[in-house]
Amino acid sequence: MALKVMVIGGYGNFGSIVCRHLAGAPNIALVVSGRDPDKVQRKVDELNTSSGIACEGWCGDAMGAGFASVLQAMNIELVIHTGGPFQGQSYAVAQACIEAAVNYCDLADCRTFVNGVGVLDASARQAGVAILSGCSSVPTLSSALIDQYRHRFMRIDTIEHGISSSAKMPGLSTVEGVLAYAGKPIQQLRNGRVHPVQGWQDLTLRKLPQLGTRVLANVDVPDMDIFAGRYGAHTLRFKAGAGLKLGGVANGLLAQALRVGLVRNHAVWAARLHRLGTWFERFGDGKSAMYIDVHGLGIDGQPLSLAVQLTALNDKGPEIPSCAAVALAKKMAQGYVPDSGARPCVGEISVDEYMAAINDPVNLNLAVHFSDGQG
Repeated sequence: MALKVMVIGGYGNFGSIVCRHLAGAPNIALVVSGRDPDKVQRKVDELNTSSGIACEGWCGDAMGAGFASVLQAMNIELVIHTGGPFQGQSYAVAQACIEAAVNYCDLADCRTFVNGVGVLDASARQAGVAILSGCSSVPTLSSALIDQYRHRFMRIDTIEHGISSSAKMPGLSTVEGVLAYAGKPIQQLRNGRVHPVQGWQDLTLRKLPQLGTRVLANVDVPDMDIFAGRYGAHTLRFKAGAGLKLGGVANGLLAQALRVGLVRNHAVWAARLHRLGTWFERFGDGKSAMYIDVHGLGIDGQPLSLAVQLTALNDKGPEIPSCAAVALAKKMAQGYVPDSGARPCVGEISVDEYMAAINDPVNLNLAVHFSDGQG
């Protein structure tokens, strides 16, 4: 029996990628959902033509009353929620899944949304379903990459990681979401103590293999609350930036303007920056990367450093946040049953499962380097 998977926001930026990977996948029956009937039907027709296997569509408001009944009537077994921005969004979709006894995951990277999902834990356990938030680049993939090499460390002291996107602009809702904390305090960790930094401030240059030098700034992610307990790290930092240096500078200027009160509504400026960024896409190189630097002690008690970089070429960067959910769905279609309860999505998939879900070694490659601290 095929696993019946509904993708909410299935014609959107990330939802389209998830649907493309799941359409025609073994033991998966796909349902594309969204609020616009024409867009839903176009996406269904497109997927049916490309995969040769019929998928379904459902048009409606997944956050509205009655969605649980829809899930039950359609025999949905897994909901993948891609409909951001998740900043300020309620848990209505997840609650409907609990009511319908359906497993759920989302592509949220909002720190408060992902790490607050535990409020649903008791009801999810009672319903016998898994409610997994943050099934995306962070914290699912970032934790999987560290987990892959955790056995090499006796102790982890510092984790510094980040993402540099290509110049290709994501959807407006994504831009609104990531700029929601521009100029606002972000809690990171330095030497075991909470260290406040400002969102999209502290611009730095980082040289990334294959990408050259990129501008990065402070960004808020769920990992800042998860990694201290999961790995024992006492220093945690995360930065991100756009593919063009101009984009990083523009984000930094907006953050400063919001911080001092010159600008009050980030959403208005997010739309303007989105339009500007779309015009400048032509000057990008199509390259994105996630990097992770881990420092600590190896199992021999000597200093050990790990540098990991997952690189995407040809504007394939959106595959990175999208395919954690794809990997989870394919794993469940093969018989995997996640433990019931509501929690951030860490420890559910391995790096190998993630890379197999993408299956694109030409455009995505993983580089790993260990150093003993002596060169």
